[in-house]
Amino acid sequence: MGNVGLNIGIFALFVLVTLVVVFRASRSNRTASDYYAAGRSFSGSQNGTAISGDYLSAASFLGIAGAIAVNGYDGFLYSIGFLVAWLVALLLVAELLRNTGKFTMGDVLSFRMKQRPVRAAAATSTLVVSFFYLIAQMAGAGGLIALLLQIPNSNRLGQAIVIAVVGLVMVSYVLVGGMKGTTYVQIIKAALLVVGAFVMTFWVLGKYGLNFSSLLGAAVQASPKGEAILAPGLQYKSKVDFISLGLALVLGTAGLPHILMRFYTVPSAKEARKSVVWAIWLIGIFYLFTLVLGYGAAALVGPDVIAKAPGGQNSAAPLLAFELGGELLLGLISAIAFATILAVVAGLTITASASFAHDVYANVIKKGQSSPAAEVKVARRTAVAIGVVAIGGGILANGQNVAFLVALAFAVAASANLPTILYSLFWKRFNTMGALWSIYGGLAVCLVLIVFSPAVSGSETAMIKTADFAWFPLSNPGIVSIPVSFLLGVIGTFVGRGERFNAEKYAEMEVRSLTGAGAEKATVEV
Repeated sequence: MGNVGLNIGIFALFVLVTLVVVFRASRSNRTASDYYAAGRSFSGSQNGTAISGDYLSAASFLGIAGAIAVNGYDGFLYSIGFLVAWLVALLLVAELLRNTGKFTMGDVLSFRMKQRPVRAAAATSTLVVSFFYLIAQMAGAGGLIALLLQIPNSNRLGQAIVIAVVGLVMVSYVLVGGMKGTTYVQIIKAALLVVGAFVMTFWVLGKYGLNFSSLLGAAVQASPKGEAILAPGLQYKSKVDFISLGLALVLGTAGLPHILMRFYTVPSAKEARKSVVWAIWLIGIFYLFTLVLGYGAAALVGPDVIAKAPGGQNSAAPLLAFELGGELLLGLISAIAFATILAVVAGLTITASASFAHDVYANVIKKGQSSPAAEVKVARRTAVAIGVVAIGGGILANGQNVAFLVALAFAVAASANLPTILYSLFWKRFNTMGALWSIYGGLAVCLVLIVFSPAVSGSETAMIKTADFAWFPLSNPGIVSIPVSFLLGVIGTFVGRGERFNAEKYAEMEVRSLTGAGAEKATVEV
């Protein structure tokens, strides 16, 4: 499908332009704050645009459009859950985290507790969540480029090479540009994605007289499942599974390390709040577009054609672009999707590498005695290692719906991170033992349930189709793992109640989180 030479040309042009932007941004990276938090030099509107660029991943553009095209109403749950989640982030964590932390989530969790064990736990959780998210993006990249380069599903080696190349480009962004370069790429990508989605949405509606009801009618006629695509239950037969997925989506955003880290790139708490408001508007508008794109793909392309294409459901948006505007629109939209993947994986990689370098190397191994230059050097080396692991995971998960894979990352984030963050900010007696039980316990429970769920084995859509060791009935474990993590935080706090309560440190954290007094300031003029 399409012209391979044209597709490669558009991809190469985008990569070249963004690498130039990243290189120019890198020339101002002189300190650890520049590398990790872009010197806290971005305004709320800039950071909000970058957050939307970070958040609107391959799951949002490729995965959700495909899920709606094939499964209708159930696919749109991802859009609703991803959007509503931002209200939790705005009301509970954005401003407080910006005031309390410095570079990573570990700064907040260890503020009034024992530094080394809590930072190690926070870094572990950050790395695991980032790994799950990276797998989804790399799988989306493999499917997308395999479609454009006409590499069939049977050529697993060819698709693996594609994923490896994407990983190398992603690591280059992080090594060269740091957070500042990554942020500029995310701003560019967000603008392209929203404009591209708007053009396709308007084009699809134009084919049906700008009548959404006519579009739905055409989708029903084209789908072998008929009117079932307009009602719940097509993909999630169990209501409990449906609720579990929704719970993970709504609560997961406030625990995503790469989203939380973005709040440190602004100079004040006011700009952090402004960032979230901008992000909500841009993300909300985009998710309305996905509804039209999904049903448009069902009507104009057809679920059967989408299912058989390289990349499966993830190919719905590119296939729709080809149906609407031929080779040129296909190349442009696919380049935007590729930009989406590169920007998100770069953000994830810098978050994971920063967490390891700042929390584990600087504060656990070196006990706070390392120099900023040495810390940044470790972060860069860690980025390379994370890139290698992400490539391997992406090859393993190639062909899976990326929205589904991201939902698993949300479940891990909501289980391991959110309870600990909320307890640290709002519960006076919460202690080190409670934090460790909540993080490690929630992480372990969530991972075990995922491994033994239909997502990994025992179903037609499982990652390992030839095996069946699933005993947990739900595809997403959120409804079990999230409450268990909250409970473990309470139990651990009472088990460790012998720890001396530091009233002064808690008072400092409370005042700082609510007022911003003593919060980290910008290191460059804004």
